[in-house]
Amino acid sequence: MIIFGTKGYLYQLAILTLVCGQCGNPAAHTLRKRVTKFTLFFVPLFPISTKYLTQCTFCGAEQKVTKEQAEQLQNQNAGGAPGGQTYGQPEQQQRY
Repeated sequence: MIIFGTKGYLYQLAILTLVCGQCGNPAAHTLRKRVTKFTLFFVPLFPISTKYLTQCTFCGAEQKVTKEQAEQLQNQNAGGAPGGQTYGQPEQQQRY
């Protein structure tokens, strides 16, 4: 028997102050990277999907961004905050 599936990881890349396209308020937005990895016997092997998004902390609206836009936002934020810590947390359970 072979056990395989996927597991999701959510990484917080930065916290930015932007004007929300949904509510129009200047608020903090989290820039996140969502990676889905293929697993074999509960061991994550390789990524099968990578998506970037921002989420408004005022209204909760999410907006997808491209990898290039995410890198540009991260570079703009590099002058303001030291480091750029990455936090990884499982997003989903194993799927079979």
